[in-house]
Amino acid sequence: MEQDTGPGCPPPSHGGAPPRRRPRTRGARAATALAAAAVALLGALAPAPLRATAAPAGENGPGTRPHFTPGPCPQTPEPVPGHCGTLEVPENRAHPHGRTVRLAVAIVPAASATPAADPVVFMEGGPGGDAFGNIPFLTAAGVNRDHDLIVMAQRGTLHSEPNLACPEVDRFYAQAVGLPLDAPSTGALLVRATAQCRDRLRAGGADLSAYNTTENAADFADLRTALHIDHWNVYGYSYGTDLALTHLRLHPRGIRSVAIDSVAPPPVVNLPWTWDSFREGIDAVFAACEAQPACRDRYPDLPQTLTRQVRRLEEHPLTLTARPPGGTTPVTVVLDGGALVDLVVAKAVPFADLPAALDELAHGNPQRFAQARAAGATQAVGEFAYGLKESVACSEWVPGYSRADLLAAGRRNFPGWPDTVLAQAPQLPFQYDVCHVWNVPDRTAVQRVTTVSDVPALVLSGTFDSKTGAGWGRYAARTLSRSTDVLIPGIGHWVVPQSPCAQSILASFLTHPTAPDTACAADLVPAPFTITPETETA
Repeated sequence: MEQDTGPGCPPPSHGGAPPRRRPRTRGARAATALAAAAVALLGALAPAPLRATAAPAGENGPGTRPHFTPGPCPQTPEPVPGHCGTLEVPENRAHPHGRTVRLAVAIVPAASATPAADPVVFMEGGPGGDAFGNIPFLTAAGVNRDHDLIVMAQRGTLHSEPNLACPEVDRFYAQAVGLPLDAPSTGALLVRATAQCRDRLRAGGADLSAYNTTENAADFADLRTALHIDHWNVYGYSYGTDLALTHLRLHPRGIRSVAIDSVAPPPVVNLPWTWDSFREGIDAVFAACEAQPACRDRYPDLPQTLTRQVRRLEEHPLTLTARPPGGTTPVTVVLDGGALVDLVVAKAVPFADLPAALDELAHGNPQRFAQARAAGATQAVGEFAYGLKESVACSEWVPGYSRADLLAAGRRNFPGWPDTVLAQAPQLPFQYDVCHVWNVPDRTAVQRVTTVSDVPALVLSGTFDSKTGAGWGRYAARTLSRSTDVLIPGIGHWVVPQSPCAQSILASFLTHPTAPDTACAADLVPAPFTITPETETA
């Protein structure tokens, strides 16, 4: 929402350093309630083999009672630094004797030799992201410093059964780098790929209407109960904040604290909202450049530069060749106005380089953006669960706002931009057409609800976030009466892995939820922007 995960985006490309594997602590460790329960089960039960589809209740014992079964960890590029198992829950709780789904769970021990008794449970973004793939980011950021970390694959995602991946859509996105982003012919290809995925998943028995935030939140509540955890701390980012706030609203029991990072409040997540978030994030980037004399003098009037380039590329798209990062064979890419916007929103060019990249583009050198676009040609087929993404987006985000509403929001935020660009939500192109073929019921009445709570909450936002603008953190905090709202200057989407200060604040919050130490944020300023030699206009 994924060149950097946000509500409704394709798979993540995270900023900052590559993930590092955190060494496991040695020696004896006091076990938390979670670890104790899991170890006891590991000793008593043999790992249960996983099947391609979940069995009906009658074929699998009671079937309707959620239960956790210890078992081997999924095979991941970096081995899971802990022990694992599977949570089995109903696919659709309105039909408790129907199919079940199985969700992989990892329990990563705390780095501390004396961990706290209450673990942290992580809620992945997307929707549709691979939670297990982000364990290295979480451990490198110290989320498990003093608390055991629980990571569960959300229903429909990689390492859950069924897995609602859409290789058809992955292949479309690999092809789409060589197509105009907002051309109707491109949209038709996306809709066709989506329909093929929908037909395949339905033929396999998936109830696509059951892959929603309400069921997702209930899965986490069932996990806490199944693991016999009295209290836990919830940490979610991006769509995971939508999920965390829903979980807090519907299942408050046992929640000691909630940390939400890059906030997507359930009442406001919709397609027009994406233009509001982009406006806030890009304005912050340009204001930071203006505040640095070297950047201001070298790249004057960046808002107009962006506007001119969006208009120019939309009128005269560029067809180029570029080599994907790490690739050996160049691919053909098309840069139109919509593609430029999507690349900026996705932080496909790092913020520090964005003014320089826009200036180079204006002077006839589009290579930074071309190479960023080329990266999409190497999709990780089958890793991102478009089935969950479309089921959530089409039932919870899209209904209630028309195409005209989306266009009006674009025009309000970016007057003078071409309507062909503004008619597509950033990183959610042709979403109305996609939802028409996905065909799931409208759930907005039960999902667009404000969470009101006195559970201690930490609200983290990056000022450069163009996916979930920083102002939405303040919006969510208004009804969380014991919340601490923190802005991290110069950081984009998903703050904690990118900011040592945010990592320190999160650790302090988990220790003292009502009085975290936020002092480090007061002295932060955005990093210097890249300054390149001046060039002549091409």
